[in-house]
Amino acid sequence: MASIVRISREEAGRRLGNVSEEMRFWCHDGRCLKNLDELERALTGMSDETFGYHSGGERSDFRNWVRYVVGDDKLARDLDKAKSRQQAAHAVVQRLAFLRSKL
Repeated sequence: MASIVRISREEAGRRLGNVSEEMRFWCHDGRCLKNLDELERALTGMSDETFGYHSGGERSDFRNWVRYVVGDDKLARDLDKAKSRQQAAHAVVQRLAFLRSKL
C-alpha cells in the first residue's frame, strides 16, 4: 500500500510556480516550459510525434523534469504510466487541481 505524503501550502505553491531559467524544459517542437500549467497546455497541443520523441523508448523526459526539477514524484509516476499525450495531459490536469486545492 502506498504511503500518503502530505503536501504543505508552501510546497504546493512551489510546485505550481516557475522553475529557474536554466531548468526550463525545451520541447522538441521548440516550446519552452517553465511550470506545470505550461506542461499541461503543451501536452494538450503538441503533436503525437513530439510526445513520442520525449516519452518513447528509453526516454522519459517529462517524467524526469517533473521529478527532478519540479520535485513532484507522484506526478512523475503518473506521467511514466501514461501511454498517450492525452493521458499525460489528464494526469497533469488532475495534479494541478490537487495542488491548487492545497493553497
